[in-house]
Amino acid sequence: MKQPDEFDAFYKRARTRLLLQTYALTGDLPASRSAVRDSFVVTWHHWRKVGRLPDPESWVRPRAWAQAQRRHTARLWHRDKQLDPEVAATLESLGKLSVVQRKALLLAELTELSLADRARELGLTRQEAERQTLTASARFSVHRDVEAARFPALLETLHTQVDAVTWPRATILRRSGAARRRTHTVVGAVAGVAAVLVTGVLVDGSGLRTELPTADRGGAMVTAEEDPAQFDADALVSAGELGLAVDGTGWRATRTSDNTRGDGLATPCQQRRYADPRGRAALVRSFTTSPGRGEPRVGAVQVAELSTSTRAARRTWEQSLAWYAGCTAPRVQLQETTQVRNVGDQAMLVQLRDWRRDETYLAGVARTGQVTTTTFYRTDDNADPDVAGATRMLVLAVNGMCPTPQGGACATTPATSARPPVPVGEVPGLLATVDLPPVPGIREAWVGTEPLEARENVAATNCDQTDFAARPVTGNVTRTFLIPDAPLPATFGVTETAGTLPSAGRAREFVATIRRRMAACPDRDLGSDVTPITSSSKADAEHAVWRVTTEISDDQTVTFLMGVVRRGNHVAQLGFLPTRTVTIGTEAFEALLLRAGERLEYLPKR
Repeated sequence: MKQPDEFDAFYKRARTRLLLQTYALTGDLPASRSAVRDSFVVTWHHWRKVGRLPDPESWVRPRAWAQAQRRHTARLWHRDKQLDPEVAATLESLGKLSVVQRKALLLAELTELSLADRARELGLTRQEAERQTLTASARFSVHRDVEAARFPALLETLHTQVDAVTWPRATILRRSGAARRRTHTVVGAVAGVAAVLVTGVLVDGSGLRTELPTADRGGAMVTAEEDPAQFDADALVSAGELGLAVDGTGWRATRTSDNTRGDGLATPCQQRRYADPRGRAALVRSFTTSPGRGEPRVGAVQVAELSTSTRAARRTWEQSLAWYAGCTAPRVQLQETTQVRNVGDQAMLVQLRDWRRDETYLAGVARTGQVTTTTFYRTDDNADPDVAGATRMLVLAVNGMCPTPQGGACATTPATSARPPVPVGEVPGLLATVDLPPVPGIREAWVGTEPLEARENVAATNCDQTDFAARPVTGNVTRTFLIPDAPLPATFGVTETAGTLPSAGRAREFVATIRRRMAACPDRDLGSDVTPITSSSKADAEHAVWRVTTEISDDQTVTFLMGVVRRGNHVAQLGFLPTRTVTIGTEAFEALLLRAGERLEYLPKR
């Protein structure tokens, strides 16, 4: 069957069903008819892609619903004196539900979608979609004063309104869709030529951002015959949806833009206006709340960028993730990294603590096809950050973008698991400033020196005198972290030295030598006192921490924290020299040592 015939058959088969669903959602028949009609025009525009979908109605329905909701501003059944009282009562009861509850109930009763598919269309988890459906059913029964079992029969009464609607011929819609495609192509070409004639390229603060189709090394040239780069703000998460996903009272969107004004930095960790400076389009939406007394202060941002190819989008996703995983904002510490599966083509969640602002950040970065979207949720409720809610927000963001022409995989039921931090920095196998803990009483930020070859090992103590420059260690590298702007001695800081041994067995022997020397030190050096803090040893991983106190003179001693960690054949040594009154504590030091162990896997393989 040819494409026009396929579209015509789909149009005749689905139009009344979609109109019924849209009318039940809004109660506005004229707006619903116009929305469904125009959505079929857009569908023909993208029929080459939509026609291959298992369920094209699931592509059309969200667009029809969004357009109908924009066009309808009042519950028109209040003014329609000819409307059957039973129909009016049903619409009135539906109108008392929230939009999400209404959608959940209509998808359950008026479609044959599975729970998983309904959850995906709603942008919710399966559990949340089921909860919203049950809540909607119960509330509708109360408002309509009927048993839930009567709901299907009540919806059938709406057919008396939609069955009488007349529709334009499919050929008219196809001509409108073709004209729409030609218009977008011509407008895009004219705008591009004008841009070249006036300036050659358009420039913003982040560098070149061409508005013409550009070649990407990872994909084909974008030509005028391809789908135009369109980013509809309706694809972004709405305030109503966000309120169902995360904690917070009175969510509202404060700004939606293409991020071309101001400095373009929508979040604290963002380093440039765009993660993809050669991208085709971008959108940013900011949200805030109206917290009551005693409620946490929360806020959120969604960023979406459209790249010229899937390969470019992968790089955009990696760059966006690196901004948060390696956040360079002062006194921001990486706490957790979470792998998120079943959400788009790629997805990850990063939890950060901003010790300067006393806030926790949950940044989700996901890719669906050529679209990269970032969700950023902040809260001062640091005792219990809403990780599940941040995951739900990321699901909503992906499911808003995946139906677009350049979208890819949507979200199903998310599966999350903790994972090591992603590689960041010049030497990913070493600690980064984002790993460093806060120092009580110090408001200034840590600064890291440039990684260098470890010819000397400042992390070692007089007891162990470990040498990473000697054979058979390879890839030996060291780095020191200081707080230069704080009123602290120049010696206050953390040093890490790391290297690779020929095998896990040789690395185990390397660590065993350090352990023996630390145990023998008090007998060998009467001026040193060694206190073991913690020790753990497994076949493929081990770590240990000691406190070393050394007498420098009769009235002066120096206390030093030292730790060693091994992962396979990689070893790192960590040293910290505090002052008598300023320290990070042994628990924070051990946590930092374990983070160093997690990063060891990114050292070069021998």
